[in-house]
Amino acid sequence: MLWVKTLHIVFIASWFAGLFYLPRIYVNLAQAKDAASRDTLLGMARRLYRFMTILAIPAVVLGLWLYLGYGIGLGAGNGWMHAKLALVAVLLIYHGICKHYLNQFEAGTVRHSHVFFRWFNEVPVLLMLAVTALVVIKPF
Repeated sequence: MLWVKTLHIVFIASWFAGLFYLPRIYVNLAQAKDAASRDTLLGMARRLYRFMTILAIPAVVLGLWLYLGYGIGLGAGNGWMHAKLALVAVLLIYHGICKHYLNQFEAGTVRHSHVFFRWFNEVPVLLMLAVTALVVIKPF
């Protein structure tokens, strides 16, 4: 079970690296002035999104394995697990929203400024902090 936990942590950290960096590429895309820069950044964003999706799948699967393996239920005294699973769902939605914005950049229909994407880039940082605190502290 320790190997499963180790791999889960590695895949989570790797997935988060993508969640941290992809919106940063969006900031640069929103500021791109020429077609060459835009094409380069779009290529980077496509490859990163594909790679981080590949990393997210085993992160979630291994997390479910740990959940089932440790027998942590959703009953009384495990409110932290309810909250953690809800935040993981939010992370998966955020991941999907990243794809939505990638599609908009590809189509040239994005309506948000680089300032929006700077703020959008902070969301996974806050979610990682919240999930980590829930797992370590187990406040409820």
